Amino acid sequence: MNSHFDYHHINLIPKKCIVSSRSQCDTSIKFGQHSFKLPIIPANMECVIDENLAEELAKNDYFYIMHRFNIDIHKFIQHMKNNNLITSISIGVNQDTYNLLENLYQSNLIPDYITIDIAHGHSIKMEEMIKYIKTHFKNTFIIAGNVSTIEATKDLIDWGADAIKVGIGPGSACTTYPCTGFGSRGIQASIVQECSNYILQNNLPNHIIADGGITNICDITKSLVLGASMVMIGGMLSGFNQSPGKVIVNSDGKMYKEYYGSASQYSIGTDGKTKNKHIEGTCKLIPYKNQSLFDYLEHIIQSLQSSISYGGGIDLKSLRDVKYIIKQL
Repeated sequence: MNSHFDYHHINLIPKKCIVSSRSQCDTSIKFGQHSFKLPIIPANMECVIDENLAEELAKNDYFYIMHRFNIDIHKFIQHMKNNNLITSISIGVNQDTYNLLENLYQSNLIPDYITIDIAHGHSIKMEEMIKYIKTHFKNTFIIAGNVSTIEATKDLIDWGADAIKVGIGPGSACTTYPCTGFGSRGIQASIVQECSNYILQNNLPNHIIADGGITNICDITKSLVLGASMVMIGGMLSGFNQSPGKVIVNSDGKMYKEYYGSASQYSIGTDGKTKNKHIEGTCKLIPYKNQSLFDYLEHIIQSLQSSISYGGGIDLKSLRDVKYIIKQL
């Protein structure tokens, strides 16, 4: 049997429930120096998060990563610090990023979390950037990615990353796989497991973030069972009232919001221009949900509480002991 599989290929096996109410199950997680209500991260994409939503998420004890496209990071960090909120930003690996980090360092605007966000994270530029941050921002939690191999996970950890984003090309708005043939599309779940097992078997304190291919809430639970600490979600968390972008009325008369990949021609770069080469993303229309994102996050909390109860535990850590069946591939 093929040892590689995706989320829809597995069924979780229930265990004896040990709580009298599902509401007793704890979905919180400590990630870095802070604790959050849920082990999920809205994707750091222009069409998923903006400054206003980042602030609301932080105020309500949800983790976030601000995207790095066409935004004044200096101003954003200053605003969040003025409001005593966590600061979590994305950066690239080119010279403009070094200039930004130097400016933040000189201004004493030290982020709590920095995500080094590039399509192919197992690279020389990633190694240099991680080492630069470790030297200048000693107390900042570093998230690095994306990768899809054990070797890449090992290297990023050795270079100094605290958390690794795992997933190349599994997202619905990503065209890396059809364009290049590389990545974890169709086998994302097993790749998350392989990278997580490396950390578990070596008793390392680092975290795996499962990034991409999440289409149902149960896929969050499955990611945690497979060893991820956090799960990044894009399309599922777009199209809400607080989601960036205006409502579009399509020719069918229905309302939508745009959802596009960060490597697509629709994404606005740090230079204020749209991407025009090495396109590895597309744009789709997400039905407008006319619902609060925070109501949906509460629904995810309740779903995860149910998952924990089916798994015979009381918290997220107990999901690591849940077994599963791989259906015929």
